[in-house]
Amino acid sequence: MSAPTIDPLDPIDGDVEATSPPRGRHRLRTFSLIVGTPMLVVALAFGAFSLFRPHIYSGTVMQAPTAAPSMDGLEWTDGTPVDLDALQGDVVVLYFGYTGCPDVCPTTLAQVGKALDRLGDDARRVHVVMVSVDPARDTPELLGEYMSSYGPEFAGATGPIDAVERVASTYGIFFARGDDYGNGDYAVDHTATLMGIDTSGHLRIVWPATLDVDRLASDLRALL
Repeated sequence: MSAPTIDPLDPIDGDVEATSPPRGRHRLRTFSLIVGTPMLVVALAFGAFSLFRPHIYSGTVMQAPTAAPSMDGLEWTDGTPVDLDALQGDVVVLYFGYTGCPDVCPTTLAQVGKALDRLGDDARRVHVVMVSVDPARDTPELLGEYMSSYGPEFAGATGPIDAVERVASTYGIFFARGDDYGNGDYAVDHTATLMGIDTSGHLRIVWPATLDVDRLASDLRALL
């Protein structure tokens, strides 16, 4: 009795169907790889761009950052000379104002305080310095109490009027006695911008007094 003839093209017990994937699935997987790969590349490229792109500041950035001008002649409220070099490694937010300011100064300083709250522990590396443009009335004691009321990162600087005028001019700040309210009370007109000094002691950016809190916080984080 002769053995049965087996056709190699005939399936045996379903083995061919079990080991060969349907052609439709193969085409679908190939299409997914072709389409998915470019999309993955785009996603990775976008992520890398977002991670490494330079920070876009909200204020006016100095095109050629230079060392912040000296504050020789000014003193902190404890009587020690102001030395900006001693603050390198931290960020300094500089402002020129006075304690008797009825609106702009307290509003601006409060906004800076809110921005520092956004920074959490990093706020300890930011020094907010207000140079008094009214040294005749802003005694060291008064200025110290006023600034500390905004937080531990806030400090005041003062000195003779000629020293204040010289330092203010090097930072492009204008101030002058304004309206007289009587009984020795008067206003002081002054430039109300904020200035950012980076961790290397360079004057890097000038912000308007009305800057958004979140944007200021973002800029400070970038400077740090």
